[in-house]
Amino acid sequence: MTDSQKLGRYKAVAVFLVFTMMAGGLVLMDGCARKEVASHDQERSEPESQGGRVDKDLISAPLKEEAAKEGDKRKQEMRAESPVGPDGPTGLKKNKEQPKLGEVEAGKGESELSGSTTGSMVVEDAHLYIRKPDGKVAAKKRKKIARAPAPARQAPSSSKPDMMYGNTAGAPLDSEGHSSSGMALRDIRPSDLAKSAGKRSPMASPPATPAEPVSPFARLKVVNDKPFHDMYFKHYGVNPTIDTEEEPFSTFSVDVDTASYTVARSYLGRGHLPEEDAIRVEEFVNAFDYGYSPPAEKAFGLNAEAFPSPNRQGYHVLHIGLKGKVVDPKNRKPANLVFVVDTSGSMETENRLGLVKKGLGHLVDQLRDDDTVGIVAYGNTAYEVLKPTSGRNKSVILRALNNLRSTGSTNAQAGIHMGYSMAAAAMKKGGINRVILCSDGVANNGIATGGDAIYKTVKDKADMGITISTIGFGMGNYNDTLMETLADQGDGNYFYVDREEEARRVFVENLTGMLQVIAKDVKIQVEFDKEKVSRYRLLGYENRALEKEDFANDKIDAGEIGAGHSVTAIYEVKFRKTEGDFGTLRVRYKKPEGGESTLIERNLSSKIVKVTIESAPPYARLSLVAAAFAEKLRGSYWVRNVDYNQLLAMSHQIGGQLADRKDVVELRDMIQRAKGLDRRGDKFEKDAPLALMNFDNLPVTR
Repeated sequence: MTDSQKLGRYKAVAVFLVFTMMAGGLVLMDGCARKEVASHDQERSEPESQGGRVDKDLISAPLKEEAAKEGDKRKQEMRAESPVGPDGPTGLKKNKEQPKLGEVEAGKGESELSGSTTGSMVVEDAHLYIRKPDGKVAAKKRKKIARAPAPARQAPSSSKPDMMYGNTAGAPLDSEGHSSSGMALRDIRPSDLAKSAGKRSPMASPPATPAEPVSPFARLKVVNDKPFHDMYFKHYGVNPTIDTEEEPFSTFSVDVDTASYTVARSYLGRGHLPEEDAIRVEEFVNAFDYGYSPPAEKAFGLNAEAFPSPNRQGYHVLHIGLKGKVVDPKNRKPANLVFVVDTSGSMETENRLGLVKKGLGHLVDQLRDDDTVGIVAYGNTAYEVLKPTSGRNKSVILRALNNLRSTGSTNAQAGIHMGYSMAAAAMKKGGINRVILCSDGVANNGIATGGDAIYKTVKDKADMGITISTIGFGMGNYNDTLMETLADQGDGNYFYVDREEEARRVFVENLTGMLQVIAKDVKIQVEFDKEKVSRYRLLGYENRALEKEDFANDKIDAGEIGAGHSVTAIYEVKFRKTEGDFGTLRVRYKKPEGGESTLIERNLSSKIVKVTIESAPPYARLSLVAAAFAEKLRGSYWVRNVDYNQLLAMSHQIGGQLADRKDVVELRDMIQRAKGLDRRGDKFEKDAPLALMNFDNLPVTR
C-alpha cells in the first residue's frame, strides 16, 4: 500500500470518528431539550406568536460546514447517516400542521429547544424547524417558547383585585435583557438548557455575533401582544350616556393624578400602543395646565364653557374647571415627610432608582428649616436609612439618598408599615404629615394574599392625618393598579415618572403644591335641568363615581387639592333647548384640618354655550383633544368615528399661545405616534356598522 493510500485511509477514519462523536453529542442535547420543553408546557401557557424570521446567527457552525462541503462524497455519505441530515439548513418548507408545544410527531424527527440548529428542532420567534427522517428541515409557524418572559396578566375585574403585588414566576429583566437566572433572552444556547436541567452541555455553541448597543427594552420579546411583561392595569369601564329623566345628578370625587398620561407617553415613546386598561381619561385631561385664574378669597374658582361636539352629532362639550387658591410657600405649614424607597433588584432596571434619587433631591431643595425628612428603604426587608432630619441639613439628607443601592426582592408591605411608623413618631400636629412611596409597585415578598391588608393600613393612617403620595417608575414589572389604589385609599396622589424632566415636574411643581393642602374630601356634583338637557355623559372618572347622596355625606372620603392646583372634567350633553340656566355646578370640600364641609355652587347659564367650536377658548379645545385622544386609545365606542388625522387637525386648531406650547406639541407628537402604531379594527362594526352609528345609546353586542 502506497503512502498516499495510507494517508487517505487515515483521513477517512478520522472523519468517521469526528461525526460519530458529533452524533452522540446531539442525541444527549435532544434529551435535555425535550425535558426543558415539557417543563415549559407544565409551568406556563404559550405566548402568542408575533411573527419572526430566520436569524443567520442561529445556524450553527457544524451545519454551515456541512452545507459548504457538499462536494466531498465521503462526507456526504456519512452526513446522510447522522441525525444532522445531508441537506443542512437549506430547503425550508412550510407545513400546515402544528404539533403541540413540546411534542414531536411520530416518525418525524427529534426535538431540541435552543437558539442554535445543531439539534433537530429550533424555536426562535415564531418559526419551528423540525428535522425530518429524510434529513430535510421543515419550517412550521409556531409560538415561541424559548425563555420568553411571563405573559402580562390582565388585572382582575373585581374592585378588590387579588394578588396585585405581582408574581415570582416571571423573573424580572435587568438592563441587559437578563432574567434573575442570569440568562439573556437573546443568547439562549443548548449549553444554557443543559445547565438548567442540571447536566453538562455535550457541545458548546459558537459565540454570538456582537450586537450593536440598543435600549434594554428593544431586546424584550413581545408576549401575548404585550411588549412589557408583568404590567398590571385595571379597566374601570366606560361611563354610559345618562337620560336626565332617570338621573339628573352626576357626582364624583376630584382627581388630580396624571400617571395614566405619562404611562401612555412612555409606551408610545418606546414604539408601542399603550394597553387599553392603562388609559384613564381624567388623567389625560388633568395632565395639562389650562391657565385658570386663581380665586382672590375663596378656596376655589369655578370655570365652565360649552361648544358643539365635533364627533358626536347633536351633542355639546361641557368643560368644567376648578382652580385652587395660591398660597405663598413661606406661609405653608411645616411638613413631616417620610420617603419610602423601593431598593429591590428591579429598581436597577432602566436606572429607576437613579430617577428616584434625582426626583427626591429636587424636593429636598424646596424644604424649609422647620420641615423634617426621614428615609426608609426596602428590599428583602425594610430598614431605616435616615431618622427624621431637619430641612436645614440638606446635605445629610442628600447623602443618605445617594447611598441607596438596589438589591433583593420587594417587601413593599414591610416598607410601607415602617414608613408610617416613622411618620407617626414625628407627627406634626396641625402640619403636613405625608409618606412618599417611590416604587415600581410590584411586591414579591411579604404579601400572602391580596392588597386588602395594606389598603386598610393606608386608609386608617389617612384618618389619623398621615396621607400617602405614590410615585411610579419603570416599564415592565410595574403595578399601576396597586400604586393608584394606594394613593386613592390614602387620600393622596399618584404620579408616574418616565424621565428626568418629569421627575422635576412631579417632585417640584406637583408635590410641593401638595405639601400645602387647601382642601380635602373635594366632591363635584352637576345637576342638569331635565327641561333643558335630555342626556349627558361624563368622560372619565369611572373609578371616582359617587352616589348623589354621597355628595352631602361628610363621612364619604374624596380627593384632596393642593395650593394652586386645578381639576378639569369634560361632559357631553344633549340640549333640548339653550336658553336660561341648564344646570347647577356644585363643589363641596372640607378644610385641611377636617370638620364640616363647605358648599360652593354656580349656575350653568346658556350664555357659556358657543355656536361653533372655533369660538370656544383655546384651553377648552385643548381639553377636548386630550379627552378624545384618551377615548381613542382605550377603544371607546363614542370616538369610533374619529380617526387620528382628525385628532391631529383638532390639535392644530387649538389656537392662541397654547398651540405651540411644549406640552401641546408633545401631545400632537403622541397622536402621530399612535396613528402609526394602532392596527386595531373597529370592534363594534359587526354588530353596529359605523354608517348606522347611534349617538345616543351603546349598541347591544354579541
